[in-house]
Amino acid sequence: MECSATSTPAPDEIDIQALRDKYLQERDKRLRAEGVGQYVDSEGHSAQLYEIDPHMAVEPRDPISEELDVAVLGSGWSGILAGYHLHRAGVENFRHIDWAGDFGGVWYWNRYPGIQCDNDAYCYVPLLEETGFMPKKKFEDGWEIYEHCQRTAQQFGLYERALFHTMITSLRWDEAIQRWRVGTNRGDDIRARHVVMCGGPLNRPKLPAITGLKDFRGKTFHTARWDYDYTGGTHRDPVLHNLADKKVALLGTGASAVQAVPWLGRYAQQLYVLQRTPSSVDQRSNTPTDQDWVKTLTPGWQKRRQENFQRGAVEFLAPREPDLICDFWTEINRNINARLEAQGWPDMSIGDYLKMREVEDYLVMERLRRRVDTIVKDPETAEALKPYYRFMCKRPCSSTDYLETFNRPNVTLVDVAETRGVERMTEKGFVHRGVEYAIDCMIFASGFEVSNDLERKWGIDVIEGRGGQSLFDVWRNECRTLHGATTHGFPNLYFTGFIQGANYTSTTEQFSRQGHHNAYIIKQALDRGATSVEPSLEAQDAYVRHLRETAIDISQYQRECTPSYFNDESHEDADGKGGPRIRSFFGEAYGPGWDAFQKLLQDWREKGDLEGLVVKT
Repeated sequence: MECSATSTPAPDEIDIQALRDKYLQERDKRLRAEGVGQYVDSEGHSAQLYEIDPHMAVEPRDPISEELDVAVLGSGWSGILAGYHLHRAGVENFRHIDWAGDFGGVWYWNRYPGIQCDNDAYCYVPLLEETGFMPKKKFEDGWEIYEHCQRTAQQFGLYERALFHTMITSLRWDEAIQRWRVGTNRGDDIRARHVVMCGGPLNRPKLPAITGLKDFRGKTFHTARWDYDYTGGTHRDPVLHNLADKKVALLGTGASAVQAVPWLGRYAQQLYVLQRTPSSVDQRSNTPTDQDWVKTLTPGWQKRRQENFQRGAVEFLAPREPDLICDFWTEINRNINARLEAQGWPDMSIGDYLKMREVEDYLVMERLRRRVDTIVKDPETAEALKPYYRFMCKRPCSSTDYLETFNRPNVTLVDVAETRGVERMTEKGFVHRGVEYAIDCMIFASGFEVSNDLERKWGIDVIEGRGGQSLFDVWRNECRTLHGATTHGFPNLYFTGFIQGANYTSTTEQFSRQGHHNAYIIKQALDRGATSVEPSLEAQDAYVRHLRETAIDISQYQRECTPSYFNDESHEDADGKGGPRIRSFFGEAYGPGWDAFQKLLQDWREKGDLEGLVVKT
């Protein structure tokens, strides 16, 4: 089916300079001097909220003492894919270690009502061809993705040695045995030759530092630790019947809230949605998977679709290249191609192309704001729900009934932008503009420790490399790696995530490519009988220099965005250049792009000499 351009306002219908000023005004309303300090750490009351497992009992066990070739820290998609590539490389003496009770990561923990992937499932859900699984619809349900995590781990033998309900407390390099000592909350003594960090960007929930939070006597939980015993319903059938006599507040209006709010509005006696910054919310055409389409697919179809998604959402579609994804993620580039097609594909500099993209960004966001007016009946509520920022300043969302929920008489939007968040909580509820709102339950849809210090992001107390140096201290203001995979002074330690590499639209494919690269190095080290592998300081410095010389400067764009985890809550250092490079969600991205980065790594592997790594046997 042909994917056509969407209908946006004509360029002469909007005043871009006026909108740019409006965007900055709206951003300034939400700026807070403390940046990420507006969220509490994992001590005290917040630990009571999420350092438990509401899905599975934690069974006692005896401590383990063992030696491993590889410890994979994490069992979400980054960990599963790391294990898959180790298995394919012929490395078998490894185990996954995770605080969760099963494989799944965010799909294990997040079981809130309405949870689905919010981009194309045929791209996001990995290893479809390898496992023979096909999502049932374009935006797959969370429980289906969780089951695919289990299916994948089972198929590739990852369950055999997985260690669940085990929290990593420390990593210390032991020079005497040339291994990492992995400390856990179970008293284990695990001595791993290699360690792969697979915590993922959505590893640890975070909570706002609201005055009086500990005083509230009602029920509290985070969306990533949903309590169905309290609300009623189940992961697969979220009929929240226990809320019929409950007044509920949900704090946050990001991607999780957009999915959960319709269910809460349907069942709660009263729902207050506490919003600092509205999400952009487009329609969600969640069509069932067309089985006739499935029959036409040929080997390699998922990789081709993922590549098309990358071009459609991040880079640019080639002339007359079809948009296979055809949704809100690819709308801007799809519309640009339609305009260029109408102009006969004129020659255009990259600067002119970026100007055209900026205009289209404003037009798409204006379309989304006008859409709010067509759905939300109360004018004041509608105005508060309009997003005034650039398209990727806050994660774009889609929903069939989020905006419609605010037409319900039992649903109230509480806009806390002017007060820069909830003023305070009391024993009975929350206070907004001096008025106390009594509630029975406060649900936090407040996101994850994405852009905070590494201690809080990874939740590990100690990571010490050669000579007892702390990775947290070494990376306090910036990270330095070779290819985003390894770092000097921390032998046999490998990273995944958004650290000095190329970023991909489908995060699971990014994790997969990182897992492949790390598995190659580990396999080479084991085959060579190496006791340690780490980048030389010279090679690391050369790569970081190359990374920064070829980087695309988006700092002004980020500073002009509304505060979010995408830009470290608009945190700025004293020099006004933004927060530490390690703390932004996307880290330092490789400027030449995904394909160039993959070629750089492929060429490096094909040379076969582990150039830049110091290999000790």
